[in-house]
Amino acid sequence: MKIKVDMQKCQHYGQCVFEAPDIFKLNDQDKLEYTAEADESQRANVEAAADVCPMQAIFIES
Repeated sequence: MKIKVDMQKCQHYGQCVFEAPDIFKLNDQDKLEYTAEADESQRANVEAAADVCPMQAIFIES
């Protein structure tokens, strides 16, 4: 599965980090970093992260 974050929308709140910590993290400058491709076993976590994103900046492609 491919993951995309619209960095123009992302405000680095970090809610996604709580839902999918293996995929999303905040770096030392509190900016979001993420893995662009993930195994299907992570789908539920990534979908949960997309759902809780206040800016709706996370997109999943099969």
